[in-house]
Amino acid sequence: MQNRIYLCLAHMGGSEMKYIQEAFDTNWVVPLGPNVNAFETDLEVFVGQNKKVVALTTGTAAVHLALLACGVQPGDEVIVQSFTFCASSHPITYLGATPVFVDSEPDTWNMDPELLKQAIVDRIAKTGRKPKAIVPVYLYGMPAKINEIMAVAREFDIPVVEDAAEGFGSLYNGQVCGTFGKYGVLSFNGNKMITTSGGGALVCPDEESKREIMFYATQAREAYPYYQHEKIGYNYRMSNICAGIGRGQMEIVNEHINHHKHLTALYKKLLSVVDGITLHENPSPEIDSNYWLNTIILDNNLRVKGEDKAYTQAVQGAVGGAAGVTHTARSLHTDFEPNNNVEAMRMALDKANIESRPLWKPMHLQPVYKNNPAYTNGVSASLFKCGLCLPSGPMVSDADVEYIVDTMKNAII
Repeated sequence: MQNRIYLCLAHMGGSEMKYIQEAFDTNWVVPLGPNVNAFETDLEVFVGQNKKVVALTTGTAAVHLALLACGVQPGDEVIVQSFTFCASSHPITYLGATPVFVDSEPDTWNMDPELLKQAIVDRIAKTGRKPKAIVPVYLYGMPAKINEIMAVAREFDIPVVEDAAEGFGSLYNGQVCGTFGKYGVLSFNGNKMITTSGGGALVCPDEESKREIMFYATQAREAYPYYQHEKIGYNYRMSNICAGIGRGQMEIVNEHINHHKHLTALYKKLLSVVDGITLHENPSPEIDSNYWLNTIILDNNLRVKGEDKAYTQAVQGAVGGAAGVTHTARSLHTDFEPNNNVEAMRMALDKANIESRPLWKPMHLQPVYKNNPAYTNGVSASLFKCGLCLPSGPMVSDADVEYIVDTMKNAII
């Protein structure tokens, strides 16, 4: 039987075990230590632009602390890309603020700069206040039109928090994504471009900002011979063990990025003879995606075997590896879901032991955010209806890609 082919599994190929063993040998197993310092230095060299980096427990924690540093408070509004994972928007609600969702443009699938400006103007007109921050996302590693987004942000003097969780190593005009705005968010979850098993980091503009983020990330303790707290802090600092994994991963990060790009080229070649399936690629020369996940669009007219069985059986667990911690679905359908041919293709791949996944369901279509302000143009909703993510990680081989494409071809009527 074909071994399971996963979307993006971690690959240990550097000196991870060496750095972990050093941590055990010296008893540095807490959220500070030599590996943390060295990992942050490695990240600062990688992102460049004289930026400083704080290693944290998750990318979600990085979003949270970036918004805190931007002064987001209860009652404020923060503009965030709708086409993304919930970790981009949930931290806004942690702070008692309101996410205001902005739809995507069709080239990169990321925040539409023109719609962003319309949203800001309208929020000022409606509330008398401008949003406190703007959170664009680099979806599946694809850089956003960040120069245009930054131009809008400068016009209204609103700080930008770049969610580059999926875009580690992606470039826009040769500059690393996550270094354009005031803060940049990185993720080292087990399925990202590099991993620390779980973890993230915040790219900061300078040393002073880095120290302030570290203060909040270590429970906001004041300098007294006892525990004195004058502000609310968080337990968000990365451990020395996890940072040791990250140090080893940084030794092979370029290999990972190159492998993801290689897989994209192979998908492009093999899918070029398949009618009705389109691979999403860099839309312009200045955009250089890491292709964290390869994504495809299925034409509405494409017929796939098993469409009559789409959404007739409840899935076990949940998408994204959260099995065992989900609520039982109340019905087989929601009010907005991918087309039957997309679900039939997902089922065909699953039957062949291949993991695939629909594109992110836009946040403005999520029940938890049904009453939030949203500025939409139909792009993200349309993409969600007809898109699918394919295996793309460093553990995916050329033979795997050939098997995946053959499986899709055989599923087409």
